[in-house]
Amino acid sequence: MQEILTEKHLLKILVIDDHESVLSGTVNVLQKHFSDAELLLAGNAQNALNQITTLQPDIVVMDLSIPDNPKTTARPDTGLQLLRTLMKNYPNLNIVVQSANIRTLVRIRPDIDSHKGGFTVADKSLSTQEMLTRVDWSLQGLTHTKDIKGIHSGLEVKPEWLRMLTLAFGEGLQDKTIAERMCISERMVRHYWSKLQDVLDVYPEEGKNIRIQTEMRAREEGLID
Repeated sequence: MQEILTEKHLLKILVIDDHESVLSGTVNVLQKHFSDAELLLAGNAQNALNQITTLQPDIVVMDLSIPDNPKTTARPDTGLQLLRTLMKNYPNLNIVVQSANIRTLVRIRPDIDSHKGGFTVADKSLSTQEMLTRVDWSLQGLTHTKDIKGIHSGLEVKPEWLRMLTLAFGEGLQDKTIAERMCISERMVRHYWSKLQDVLDVYPEEGKNIRIQTEMRAREEGLID
């Protein structure tokens, strides 16, 4: 695929990462592997989206924990939102997620499943050769997500449950306030907890706080940071 692309036009690769050392290291590896490619760099989500819109790269190699703009803090949620935007607006874009936070991708499984371009995952612990293999696969339009813990386990989590988790453990809100923020009743919030705990296989145990157990399991599954 590399040869086919470079015969038609200069292969454009956009690398998105806010750590300069990681960014330069990834760029050096890609430059050696794709000697004729044009390497584009972005350190935050806004800059990345602008470059994708104007320069239309063939493939994006991105970290998940990135800032939205130069003045904000890097967060996995920012990368996930960027991914959602890219897969919605550029359904044929080839994507490689190179990150230490790949388990969080379970949150956007439906988006990944419907994406038409290549989509592969490369944990930052992988060797250089393994990472390059994932890049090659993505350029071929292949999907490789089996490294994402739980993505093929049948775990089905509704968006409203994720919203509740974020409000409870991200913002520290109690059920009454969660209900107000979500415009639902407290009873419905309790119902959500019950359904979510069933999916996560969390049940009441003597001497254990079920909410803390739920938080621990949700973090293990990558549902919250």
